[in-house]
Amino acid sequence: MEYGKPAIDVRNLRKSFAEQMVLNGVDLQVAGGETLAILGRSGMGKSVFLKLLIGLQKPDSGSIRIGDQEITSLDLDQLNVIRKKIGFLFQQAALYDSMSIEENVAFPLKRHGKLSPAELKDRVSDLLSRVDMAHHLAKMPSEISGGMQKRVGLARALALDPDILLLDEPTAELDPITAGEIEDLILKLREQRSMTSVVVTHDIHCVRAISTRLALLHEGNILAEGTLKEVQRSPNPLVGQFIKEEALQTI
Repeated sequence: MEYGKPAIDVRNLRKSFAEQMVLNGVDLQVAGGETLAILGRSGMGKSVFLKLLIGLQKPDSGSIRIGDQEITSLDLDQLNVIRKKIGFLFQQAALYDSMSIEENVAFPLKRHGKLSPAELKDRVSDLLSRVDMAHHLAKMPSEISGGMQKRVGLARALALDPDILLLDEPTAELDPITAGEIEDLILKLREQRSMTSVVVTHDIHCVRAISTRLALLHEGNILAEGTLKEVQRSPNPLVGQFIKEEALQTI
């Protein structure tokens, strides 16, 4: 993805469940190579927004363009082509309990790649090395910590060499040291590959550490958008209150 050009372009996006409006006409653009953090309280539609970007859920209306491709009208086969360009780190890592660490990371490569057994082994080893997990490839998910599971989930998200990385609460439920290590990994990816990332979080420290821009989502709408300093200067009292409360909670 060429740096600076729109990698993701969302227009008038709406999504509701029964009578609950989750996204109410959201407009949001993500330039190639930037890291956008979507900040907001629990239940405000942040994770739903990520699932819409990858086609795991369908919007009620609106447009989602990944690069030059409108994805809302694609069938499953067409959507799967787009998904190969997008890595997704789920909030709980979502590793397969019955598979080893090595098998978890190899799964998307076996499903979508055409590597020989030797090439597959080398690729998985390289991916796990990037997240400092190469010495744990034979372990099962239940045998490693939550932070280590996040690392493995990140390695799996990178398996198909995506242009875009979506991360759902990458530092949630982690101690400050482990959270900092995950943040460093995300920064390293941006520096090495100019990767476009969208990070959903409620962690102000994570936003400050890794994002180039943030958007504050509240009751289905974007209340403020810009750098952290720009958002902190917003005249909207709800923005100031939220930033202050979240900063205190993550100290």
